[in-house]
Amino acid sequence: MDARELARSTLLAAALAAVAVFASGCAGSPRSGELYAAPPGGQGSGSLRPLVLVHGAFGFGRDELWGYRYWGGPVDIQEGLRRRGYPTFTAEVGPVSSNWDRACELYACIRGGRVDYGEAHAGRHGHERFGRTYPGLYPEWGASDPFTGRTRTVHLVGHSLGGQTARVLVQLLAEGSPEERAVSRGGALSPLFAGGHDWVTSVTTISTPHDGTTATVRFAAEGLELGMSVLLTLSGTSEPAVYDFRLDQWGLQPRPESSVLAYRRLVAASPVWSNLEDTSLRDGSPEGARELNRWVHAQPGVYYFSWATEETYRDPLSGTRVPGWGMNPNLVLLSRFLGSYSAAEQGGVQVDESWWPNDGLVNTCSMDGPTLGSSDRIVPYPGSEAGAPRPGVWNFMGVLESVDHLDIVGLDPLWREHPRGSDSLLDWYASLARMLTALPK
Repeated sequence: MDARELARSTLLAAALAAVAVFASGCAGSPRSGELYAAPPGGQGSGSLRPLVLVHGAFGFGRDELWGYRYWGGPVDIQEGLRRRGYPTFTAEVGPVSSNWDRACELYACIRGGRVDYGEAHAGRHGHERFGRTYPGLYPEWGASDPFTGRTRTVHLVGHSLGGQTARVLVQLLAEGSPEERAVSRGGALSPLFAGGHDWVTSVTTISTPHDGTTATVRFAAEGLELGMSVLLTLSGTSEPAVYDFRLDQWGLQPRPESSVLAYRRLVAASPVWSNLEDTSLRDGSPEGARELNRWVHAQPGVYYFSWATEETYRDPLSGTRVPGWGMNPNLVLLSRFLGSYSAAEQGGVQVDESWWPNDGLVNTCSMDGPTLGSSDRIVPYPGSEAGAPRPGVWNFMGVLESVDHLDIVGLDPLWREHPRGSDSLLDWYASLARMLTALPK
């Protein structure tokens, strides 16, 4: 790598580090920092079901950013869980793509094959129908186990927007897409859009904006396109790839042989700028989340778990919520905005002071499960002593207090915070894995 390429890669990494901390996308809620013990009687065959970790917006794969881990930072959560006997994979999907596109990528990422975004969806939004080809993290997914005769399923664990992506994937697997089936007219149709696939045992969402986040008000401000254009250009021409935006469907494949100026013109001409509704910016907003919640429903045979995070306290003078002392400094300004922003109507959604508690990026009241436009039920999970988790509803596990949006996946440069009741962040994820693999399904 020559000096010019090194400088470009270093600039890209610094810019992405700054952006990633800002966009990794409730009354009566139980508040707890501890994982509950797994219900007895479910261990055994359930332990063979892999966990698939799904990153949020501006997330990254295991080979990017010089091997720095989205899941764990300086500690590798995937390998840590594997050492403890829990088969675990880390998915890689578009960091700024819509949840539909990300779900299609997640399907191909797990099972293997070329991404099919659907003829109808691709035509409506103006991008290519097919994307890149994945080798497959778990090619046996959906096949019958020769020893038990059961369908091989997975547990999906999503952080931030990754939780929404997991929900969309389960919805498409179960019910498919009537629009895609109608357009195919007997032609090639991805199995993802056919429906009838019960291939997911559980969905766990962590710090997920099920009802969106008011942070999108800031992200949508003037200058977004310019900043993203610079990042896309730097990433698309870096050699080796420091960061991959995975926007192949928009004609923005990495081209390290291209000059910065030539790739900048390619970025400027991409149709993505006139189709921002097919990006995470839209899905992560309250109005976008409401639209998604209207067609994505909790499936009756799937276990749903949700964890919320918060690191704010009420300012006695102003009454607003301000960031706690332990919050990541990069999230402080955004947290202050979330902690005081109100709108009589934001895209048809009323935002009041119940939205003010936050984890620096997402409003805490949005994390327990979908409510805007949704008929899903959210129930406090009482733990194994009071009863087992229930499929088909959202088992709300409580609020992890004094934990911000980046702490919960280990993206804290000082490695300071982890949920109360656990010796480390890896210990917390191991407890989560133990609970999931013990599920009776």
